[in-house]
Amino acid sequence: MFGLTSQFRRAAVSIAANIAEGYAKKSLSDKVRFFNISQGSLEECSYYIVLSKDLKYITKEQSDILEELSNDIGKLLQSYINRIKNSNS
Repeated sequence: MFGLTSQFRRAAVSIAANIAEGYAKKSLSDKVRFFNISQGSLEECSYYIVLSKDLKYITKEQSDILEELSNDIGKLLQSYINRIKNSNS
């Protein structure tokens, strides 16, 4: 459980850190690259949610709530990426 908790925290921090770093970039392609890295870390967290449920560290209800929040964050990130890509046109 300690290893999973550590990995989950690292991935969660990476989401926010890469959003912050991408936001500060001047180039649109650099911005998108960092937001894509955030998406990868978000997917990693989604996997840890599934794994936590499978290992019975969390309940199905907790898993459902976390998966819904993860999906919402993913939609926001994708919308932001799409907006950046479309602003280049």
